[in-house]
Amino acid sequence: MTSVKGWAGALLGVAATTVLFAAFGQLQSGQVWLGAVAMAPWLAALDRVRSGRGAVLLGVLLSVTFTAAVFGWFPGAIAAYSRAPVWLCWGVFLLIAPVLELQFITAAWVRWYSRRQVGDAPRLAWVPPVLTALVYVGTEWVTPKLFAETLGHGLYASETLRQGADLAGAPGLTLGLLLINECVVLVARGPRLRPAVLAVVLALVGWGYGAVRLGQVRAAVHSAPSLVVGAVQANITNIEKLAAEQGTYEVVRNILDTHYAMSDALLRSGALDLLVWPETVYPTTFGTPKSEDGGALDEEIRSWVAERGVPLVFGTYDLEGEREFNAAMFLGPSATGELAQAAYRKTMLFPLTEWVPDLVDTPSLRAWLPWTGRWKRGPGPRLVDFRLNGGRVLKVAPLICYEAIFPNYVAAEVRQGADLILTLSNDSWFSGTPAPRLHLMHAAFRSIETRTAQVRVTNSGISAFIDPAGTWTSELEDNQRAGTVMRVPAADRLSSLAGAWGDWLGPVALVLAVALGVWLRRLRLAEPGAGRSPLASGR
Repeated sequence: MTSVKGWAGALLGVAATTVLFAAFGQLQSGQVWLGAVAMAPWLAALDRVRSGRGAVLLGVLLSVTFTAAVFGWFPGAIAAYSRAPVWLCWGVFLLIAPVLELQFITAAWVRWYSRRQVGDAPRLAWVPPVLTALVYVGTEWVTPKLFAETLGHGLYASETLRQGADLAGAPGLTLGLLLINECVVLVARGPRLRPAVLAVVLALVGWGYGAVRLGQVRAAVHSAPSLVVGAVQANITNIEKLAAEQGTYEVVRNILDTHYAMSDALLRSGALDLLVWPETVYPTTFGTPKSEDGGALDEEIRSWVAERGVPLVFGTYDLEGEREFNAAMFLGPSATGELAQAAYRKTMLFPLTEWVPDLVDTPSLRAWLPWTGRWKRGPGPRLVDFRLNGGRVLKVAPLICYEAIFPNYVAAEVRQGADLILTLSNDSWFSGTPAPRLHLMHAAFRSIETRTAQVRVTNSGISAFIDPAGTWTSELEDNQRAGTVMRVPAADRLSSLAGAWGDWLGPVALVLAVALGVWLRRLRLAEPGAGRSPLASGR
């Protein structure tokens, strides 16, 4: 592909895939089918590339256009948070796009390389498509991705198809979609029966498994609730700005009074087993006060919980020596009847805004980026055994905000015997963008993978109850102040491969890709005229 016409066709392929990705990523049920063709224009363009440099360039281009089209809301949100110029945030974001979306580049180069090795040998025609898909999935697993997104997430819009995530998570759905896209590319070159049949078989297998699994999940869920949770979404945001204008004490006073009032309203509506407030709703340390006023507010919260007689979970900070943690605080009855306290410390922190690695944490960096976070990482995935009224012990898998996008982390918690996933989040940075719904979608996949119900409470939305099939209800929308009662039904425990093994497909895909690549290389070297494939020689 060296002519102007050839490059124009390649750029058209990049543009078409970008547009299809943007539509598919809207998570609309009527657009689920786009996942079967979204990659096809770009893959077809790659097949016309005659050099490794050209393949890498198409991968870089797609990484940039994909980032701009799908996550174009992110630079504005970061600019608002950091007060940096929007143009600067956009520039940095697009500059690092090839790193964040490295799978496009590695898959492009491997596709070119394998086609060069295979040449026009019909018996090896399957190798480049399979190797492309394996490298794509493996690269997504091994490289840093701020949003942990993958093509398979678009299938969330189908209640049936998304159930396949309990096998290998969303990456498993991605692998299936990539293989179907490869079939579409082959069929588009001319009428071919085998790839058309294979595409139909892959789709039917995915749909059939999802239908069977969905039926099993529904049969396992009982009609009577085993837990009644009151969730408070007060929609109080820009706390730092408010504190600068009104004073920290006045802001905390307003936050607590609002949550007390909204919680009392829920309690008047009926009996509750548990109350949940969102991440960092109490924006200071709890239990280790930094001032006399802080100590008085700590005691006020304990007294409020004791008087209402309902256990409370809320977001706050936890202090240990000089180390401060983003935490979820559990206050409830103990075996002796007194008020017990337990803390869960957030481990997976968002880079820079919450945490800076010690290696680069310098005064110069803090001066240049004054908004960088100072929290420390927690000890890792762990359960909290939380006693409810009546003596029942609830085994909770706590998550705080960003942690919900990590399948291995959540699976490790649930494997410890969790009855419920409990997520506290703060999505106010991204209010008014697609981010709150995308974050909720990630959380829903964690419930599908582990087949565990989830209560998710945020300060500004979207709060929801998520069942083991990944369906959310009791939904409080973005930018809405409201309380809701979430009724968590009893359910029989269902096992799942993704729950047992976590995000296992990525490393397996990388190993298979390396093995296939080595096999292909040795096969070509063993043939007469090795090193001069038909494609390399210009035929």
